[in-house]
Amino acid sequence: MSAPATPAKPQRPEYRNINAFKDLTTYRMPLAALVSILHRVSGLIMFLLLPFIIWMFDTSVSSEFSFGRFKSVFNDGAGWLPGWLIKLVMLLLLWSFLHHFFAGLRHLWSDVDHGAHVKATGRRTAAATLVISIVLLIVLGAKLFGLY
Repeated sequence: MSAPATPAKPQRPEYRNINAFKDLTTYRMPLAALVSILHRVSGLIMFLLLPFIIWMFDTSVSSEFSFGRFKSVFNDGAGWLPGWLIKLVMLLLLWSFLHHFFAGLRHLWSDVDHGAHVKATGRRTAAATLVISIVLLIVLGAKLFGLY
């Protein structure tokens, strides 16, 4: 007697030679993945701008004179750097802090297992992270550039 034949499994596609320019550009990344990648990018930006952060703190708390010089850098610039460029760097630093903070809270929330394993909840929290960080960035950026 012969053993019954096992049903054949459907063949799954094999991706051996992935072209980064052709295949990765058509891939639609989930919102949660985008927030996770931006969380890493914002941490890297804060790390790279750490000398600027230390300079800002040191200059702003040393004396009244250094605080005045600190304030004038944002308007007049510093040496060959124009003031608007320093404000843009500060805006980048603000975004990286806000996004990193709220994405970190999102990651902590999901680590406590508050339904983050559900796809819809992960998408909602990712969208909330992006919206909150961008809205706060617009408000603080308007203050930085003197709109109010």
